[in-house]
Amino acid sequence: MQASGTSRGVLRTKETYFLKVVDVDNIGYGECAVFKGLSVDDRPDYEEKLEWLCQNINRNLVELLQGLIEFPSIQFGLEQAFLSVKSENPYQLFPSKFTESKDSIKINGLIWMGTEAFMRQQIREKLDVGFSTLKLKIGAIDFKSEISLLKSIRKEFSSEEIEIRVDANGGFLPSEALEKLKRLSELNLHSIEQPIKQGQIAEMAELCSSTPLPIALDEELIGVFNVTDKQKILQIIKPQYIILKPSLVGGFKGSTEWIQLALAQHIGWWITSALESNIGLNAIAQWTYTLNNNMPQGLGTGSLFTNNFESPLEVKGENLHYNNKIKWNVKL
Repeated sequence: MQASGTSRGVLRTKETYFLKVVDVDNIGYGECAVFKGLSVDDRPDYEEKLEWLCQNINRNLVELLQGLIEFPSIQFGLEQAFLSVKSENPYQLFPSKFTESKDSIKINGLIWMGTEAFMRQQIREKLDVGFSTLKLKIGAIDFKSEISLLKSIRKEFSSEEIEIRVDANGGFLPSEALEKLKRLSELNLHSIEQPIKQGQIAEMAELCSSTPLPIALDEELIGVFNVTDKQKILQIIKPQYIILKPSLVGGFKGSTEWIQLALAQHIGWWITSALESNIGLNAIAQWTYTLNNNMPQGLGTGSLFTNNFESPLEVKGENLHYNNKIKWNVKL
């Protein structure tokens, strides 16, 4: 994959596992997209759990998902594979106007960390092709340079023309976070993801109660399996948004639980991918379309891979399309 910078370092490769389920003449595919260093199921016994799943694949889905509760990426791969094997087309899990090539999903343009020059180059490329929502990874270069970078966008484009989201990936210290959020808020940004590291519940709650800039929880949701615990986190922190990566929070089932709890507390949400191949991204995109959330989603990461599966997924301008004229090419 293309080198992609985050506050946790530069990503150059992405390992993933695929499930292939056969039922008579039907074949189903699912992607277990474990994210090294981030997924809660990045554990030494991961492959052992995959073996367990293969040996018990004939059990019912509910029972299997419960047995995989601490392995959200495997849960997600299993959900995909079961939907795929039961479908007339193994790649159409949620038939809709999206899969019929009659509608598309608006997405944000993702700007990876790097030198100021590299980030400026990415920004110009995204704006040139028509993106109206940018998401910038921040925390890699010094804060003054990042502010300068954001100011340069705002000099050229108002908040009505270009929506800017920033993602700190937990890069701020609690002691400095509020002051930095005040500086960022002066630039009319949409929101900031995970300003401080996950697990600092009291500090995050304090930030969310006093922030001048809407805060979206991301990593904070990882590793929270119980519905009661999910509800408790949202009630204590009271974020303005949550961001859901199905591979990291337990697939469709885990994500749906978070959405329902967020809606009950009037918390906004959107969906993003987590560097899945086109198999996993396809599942996330089709499901996301059915949710009828008009906010720009974070589903543009498939283009980062240099060896991805050929698929109907296409990014045109700021929209993700499903082009039925392009055929899948999957050899597993």
